[in-house]
Amino acid sequence: MWGVIAYLNSPELVAAFQRCCGLIPREASSYVTQNGLVNANGSDVDGLVKIHRRKAQQMRNGMSRAQDSNFNYKCISSQYDNKVGEHPGPHYEVKNWLFYFLFVSSATLGHEVFYITFLPCIHWNLDPFLCRRLVNVWAVVMYIGQVMKDILKLPRPSAPPVVKLETRVDAEYGMPSTHAMAATAISFTLLLSAQERVKFYFELGLIVAVVLSTLVCLSRLYTGMHSALDVICGALISAFIMAVSYPYWGTFDFLQLHSPFSPVVALVVPLFLCYNYPELDHYSTTRGDTTIILGVGAGCSVGYWVNERLGLTFDLSGPLPVTLPPLTHVAFGLGVARFLIGVGFLVLTRQTVRWASLRVFCWVYGVSASDVQACRRKEIEVPYKFCTYTAIGLVNSIIVNRVFVMMGLWDLGNRISV
Repeated sequence: MWGVIAYLNSPELVAAFQRCCGLIPREASSYVTQNGLVNANGSDVDGLVKIHRRKAQQMRNGMSRAQDSNFNYKCISSQYDNKVGEHPGPHYEVKNWLFYFLFVSSATLGHEVFYITFLPCIHWNLDPFLCRRLVNVWAVVMYIGQVMKDILKLPRPSAPPVVKLETRVDAEYGMPSTHAMAATAISFTLLLSAQERVKFYFELGLIVAVVLSTLVCLSRLYTGMHSALDVICGALISAFIMAVSYPYWGTFDFLQLHSPFSPVVALVVPLFLCYNYPELDHYSTTRGDTTIILGVGAGCSVGYWVNERLGLTFDLSGPLPVTLPPLTHVAFGLGVARFLIGVGFLVLTRQTVRWASLRVFCWVYGVSASDVQACRRKEIEVPYKFCTYTAIGLVNSIIVNRVFVMMGLWDLGNRISV
């Protein structure tokens, strides 16, 4: 059993998958990257080799500090990178561009850009009920996954032998893969919830859900960010959370929309969780990303509660499940217009509230907004990100649809045909 776990967690398995898909490391690299490739021409080659050897030895010996090898090694090696100068090119060679674009694009399905476009698009163009259900499950699943990462503190696959195509989250720990968790949760929550609202071939929806979640999971291996064990555990944990919570989804929906305490709980509980996020001995993007996710969930929850109080929820009308009309040129054009205008509102909200809230909290604590290290402090990062993304959730759920109505992009009398 332990042999199977060790095999699934090995970086060699990830590297073998990358080679199989045509992602090949350069054999004679002439530079050093943050991920540990050695600069053959630099003056600090010996130091870099020693760092890499020490890292590998720590992982073999199970030393406690080896748990932090992701971060420490990245910081040390980056010091040597700065001495080398400009990199002449990538540290890998792509032999199969089809797999490259397929998996790199699939990896974006777990990034902020996807969440800020796909989830609201469901709200604006299909059914706010589905968006609300997706945001609720997504926020719970992602919070659990992020916390598990920083409690377990298991490192990501080492490079070499793995080729890493991303660097932003390389300081984070690996187990479980939150990309795999989010992809599984979103795909199958949409599948299970949509059958209550619209008529479609369930078998076809199941195939789409399996394909999309599988592509995202495989993309984490291809980009070198997770081991096979990270991905498998992420998908299984997400499936377990959904299976346990599924019987209570309807009850939660009712309380979220009708309880007088709903907006208070929606704001206080996520903010409490953000401030009490597990502490690390180094900075990691996990706390900030978790704050973003919970902020969006809080804003959307309050927004949907407000819509219910105002008596205008924008939900699908008629006996459920409804039959979706054919996609006409007019309907497609209106959908594209709603998407572009809606995303514009969200981006404007993000930039405006982020700019203002960051400066307010920096002023309160007497630091400069341009001081990157100061802005990473919990007392500044948590409130300014929470305010920013709570505002995005509110704008998405309350304001944007009303703008569509005023612009004639939303027909309240015939929700299905527009």
